Amino acid sequence: MSAQRFKKLASTLYIQVIVGLTAGILLGHFYPDIGVELKPLGDLFIKLIKMLLAPIIFASVVVGIARMGSVKETGRVGAKAMIYFEICSTIALVFGLIVVNVMKPGVGMNIDPAHIDTASIKSYTQAAEHNTTLEFLMNIVPNSVVGAFAQGNMLQIILFSLLFSFALNRLGRKVAPLIDGLDMFLHGMFGVVRIVMHLAPIGAFGGIAFTIGKYGIGTLNSFAELMIAVYLTCFLFVVLVLGTVTRYCGVPLWGFLKYIKDEILIVMGTASTEAVLPQMMLKMEAMGCQKKIVGLVLPTGYTFNADGTAIYLTMAAIFIAQATNVDMTIWDQLGILGVMLLTSKGSAGVAGAGFVALAATLASMHKIPLSGLVLLVGIDRFLNEARAVTNLIGNGIATIAVAKWEGALDVEQMKLAFAAAAAGHELPLPKPVEPASTAPVTLVSDPSARRVVDAMAERGGAA
Repeated sequence: MSAQRFKKLASTLYIQVIVGLTAGILLGHFYPDIGVELKPLGDLFIKLIKMLLAPIIFASVVVGIARMGSVKETGRVGAKAMIYFEICSTIALVFGLIVVNVMKPGVGMNIDPAHIDTASIKSYTQAAEHNTTLEFLMNIVPNSVVGAFAQGNMLQIILFSLLFSFALNRLGRKVAPLIDGLDMFLHGMFGVVRIVMHLAPIGAFGGIAFTIGKYGIGTLNSFAELMIAVYLTCFLFVVLVLGTVTRYCGVPLWGFLKYIKDEILIVMGTASTEAVLPQMMLKMEAMGCQKKIVGLVLPTGYTFNADGTAIYLTMAAIFIAQATNVDMTIWDQLGILGVMLLTSKGSAGVAGAGFVALAATLASMHKIPLSGLVLLVGIDRFLNEARAVTNLIGNGIATIAVAKWEGALDVEQMKLAFAAAAAGHELPLPKPVEPASTAPVTLVSDPSARRVVDAMAERGGAA
């Protein structure tokens, strides 16, 4: 490999994140005390991204919806998105239920719930007490607009953004400069995202070093069957269910996964889908999904379309029942599934959302011992990686599906974006409404790759 080729490869985010993950795993395994101390590196990267989430979501939703032209169109897109979310979440729950009954990872553990120390799950059970449907609905409305932005509550920000967008729609052309200004602001915010993403390898390194250092690779041996079952189910769901959706949309699943490989690796390292939300919005626009669809569907999907979490909920609940020798009839399991259709949504915005939703489900059913949650504490971080990656892929494909449903997916632009990403070149930033007089600058020296990126720019790029 030539020195120039090696230098180019080493400068790509994908390779840098892989190196960060590998180094973090090795450090956490051989020097666990140091690995645990590196947790702030992962937390700092996530904080930098969360700092950008509120303004990006607000500007994206406002600009996208304000340009739809009517509240009716917004309602139609939102309704289609919610229908898709509910169908996919239900399928994910059923998938988890089937696999955990076939593989039976908890059978034979013979755990006595009366002898389990529940001190380690106290914070989750307390949070579950407030995880009701009424609390969820009440929490959608913020006490103040400033408070919603300060706390970074995604649902509250989306609600205010929707109301503000509807107001701008009614005011007509007189507010066009404000909308254009927000679009220019969004363009600048995506530029900040590009800067912050250079720290992704460090964040992934710190996050995975902490996980391995604190819990240890040996922790996985005791729960290998459950780990295998969850990862296998997530894989099958992505290939069979989400793969069917992408085929319908005319999008190659493998091509899309390669397109977002950087984001997948970052989520694996940080166990947080929020860490890549701004970058995902940028990439979904760059591949031909219209801004109005991306701005509404992708952030909303983070709350209502957690496919990986849905898989985890059913599998974890039945695993605890199997491990504690609780007999569950098919009707008991269907009852759990029905409750989880609500609790999986009500946990949005809560730290450790999957664990809190599971605690709320078990507490409401009074069938499976709540103390059984202790069995999952040690491996929850490892399971979280599987469900977070599945959530990420699921929401990206949900955006594609709704865009296709609305006739707002440019397939030719998608092919150009996939080609540019495969060539290892950065995609152009979203164009502002009023483009600068000078041509956009692209850091592409290879003539063939330049033609790909220039063709994207001529077609509207990520605008």
